[in-house]
Amino acid sequence: MSDTTDVGTGDEGKTEGRIYDPDAEHAFPDERLNEVLEYLEDDPEIQAYLTAQNVNPVTRKQYNDHGTKHVEIVRNRALCLYDLLKQGSVTFNGAREQDLGEADEPVIIALAATLHDIGHVVHRDNHPYYSIPLAADLLDRILPELSFYDVAETVRLKAEVLHAILCHHTEEEPLTLEAGVVRVADALDMESGRSRFPYEQGGRGINTVSSQSIEAVNLRPGEDVPVLVEIGMTNAAGVYQVDNLLKAKLHDSGLEAYLRIVAINTREDADRIVERIEL
Repeated sequence: MSDTTDVGTGDEGKTEGRIYDPDAEHAFPDERLNEVLEYLEDDPEIQAYLTAQNVNPVTRKQYNDHGTKHVEIVRNRALCLYDLLKQGSVTFNGAREQDLGEADEPVIIALAATLHDIGHVVHRDNHPYYSIPLAADLLDRILPELSFYDVAETVRLKAEVLHAILCHHTEEEPLTLEAGVVRVADALDMESGRSRFPYEQGGRGINTVSSQSIEAVNLRPGEDVPVLVEIGMTNAAGVYQVDNLLKAKLHDSGLEAYLRIVAINTREDADRIVERIEL
């Protein structure tokens, strides 16, 4: 598909690069990933964490969603982003440098995207650091049950997943592209649905208000770079999500050279303070 700066408004435009389809053809070996995704969906402890981790940010702090839906969106965006990067012949380093295989790259991404926010069950503040011991305990149970890996491979894969979890936080520099994908995908969950609950409860912080302004986020193949990120926003408040949050996550992610980000104000009236921004 050609690189375009028009944010899609039809059904295809609203779903492009948003949902990972395990039955589709991918630019990477997907058998292990698809088995892992089934496991995660059926694991009661993981699902309990995804529900419990939303209480501190949403119920108690009136912040944006960090629960089951957020994780689902981040994981889907991460895998779609990874697929587009692989289509663009981008070479990943995390699994490779741990003597793991290409099939383990998306497993690292999927596990890290699933577990990156469980530290919220402890506190919203500094949650990435609380996520590490909680995720480590879960991985100690999960990885042997998957039966893909011997002891050494389990340790190496666990290390890469924890690295990606830690580095979704902007204070930590990702040292792998797998971690960079999770970091950027976390910021790509910025559409208005994410802030619906805190907004209805009276939350009017900048994260909530700006998220209410984002209409759609789509990932597409680009012309000059592997990935074009198209963002439609209904008013200028959405600039905060794009320029402050997404830009901060993209910085030092290792993906800067592979992504082009374009945000368009989709309002049709004349009162558009911001019409377009590009990173």
